[in-house]
Amino acid sequence: MLSREWRLARHPVGRPADGDVELVEVDVPAPGAGELLVRNRVMSVEPYMRGRMSAGPSYADGYRLGAPMSGHAVGEVVASTVPGVPVGARVLHDLGWRELALVPATEARVLPGLDVPDSSWLGILGLTGLTAYVGLLDVAACRPGETVFVSAAAGAVGLAVAQIAMSRGCTVIGSAGGADKVRFLEADLGLAAAFSYRDGPIRESLADALARAGAEALDVYFDNVGGEQLECALRHMRTGGRIALCGAISTYDATTPVPGPRNLLLMIWRRLRMEGFLVDDHEARRADFERDMAGWLAAGQVRNIETEYKPGVERAFEAFLAMLDGANIGKMVIPLGGAA
Repeated sequence: MLSREWRLARHPVGRPADGDVELVEVDVPAPGAGELLVRNRVMSVEPYMRGRMSAGPSYADGYRLGAPMSGHAVGEVVASTVPGVPVGARVLHDLGWRELALVPATEARVLPGLDVPDSSWLGILGLTGLTAYVGLLDVAACRPGETVFVSAAAGAVGLAVAQIAMSRGCTVIGSAGGADKVRFLEADLGLAAAFSYRDGPIRESLADALARAGAEALDVYFDNVGGEQLECALRHMRTGGRIALCGAISTYDATTPVPGPRNLLLMIWRRLRMEGFLVDDHEARRADFERDMAGWLAAGQVRNIETEYKPGVERAFEAFLAMLDGANIGKMVIPLGGAA
């Protein structure tokens, strides 16, 4: 069967460009023993994919030149050699960036019959939600009633963190990349205060947001951005505060060394704890996460918030660049086709 897929043509230097990738047509064979042929219905694009495109090291395996790129997708099984996985089953897997995927059954998860959109398993019920859950509750050890600052709070992980924190009675402050996102965070989501990191000095904006939220200092900082926002958060941490390092999107396209925070001495004075984490190390928490998140969704305490890009696999790289530019609120997803 014919399928289109995206391949890495060259390693980007700085911001990725059209010539760094190519969309090719391939013939996908019938599934062999233990394999599923899956027609992808929806895929997502993530900030970590930028690191996988680079020639240098990354925490995730890099994309190989001339080979198809990968990423999370939900699809429908159109042919199966696996007992117990029938044609028509919906599966979550990591062979996105293509229309048809030949997926080993051991690398696919048959989705339960919850009454949620398929894209939820790429966002709030997927690794995005699990990242927020373990980062906030386990790594940052957030307690009810604390003051939490989330950078990139209108992004996929940031929105999940903010909603989980609010469900626990926390005062939540968020940063975002524009006035429209700030209005969404405050008026729609109900954050205590939000600010745009593009509108004036971040140092002043964070101090003002704290004052508007009626908070004296931060107990928790969930960092998706790095750079200047991490430095400013350190300045406002309460003694004994905790920082979870999830991402550093402000540095991903850098072509020269990025300076670190200049005020790390505050880590000593205020007895702070700062810890980086990868969600893959916390798979043992998935059952707890799915139970809790299903409850929060049912109670209306948390919503699956996403931006649906223009449909078609040919739009995937365009959607990826838009996500890097901050065009999304919540998870950026790309519909890939209708029913088989």
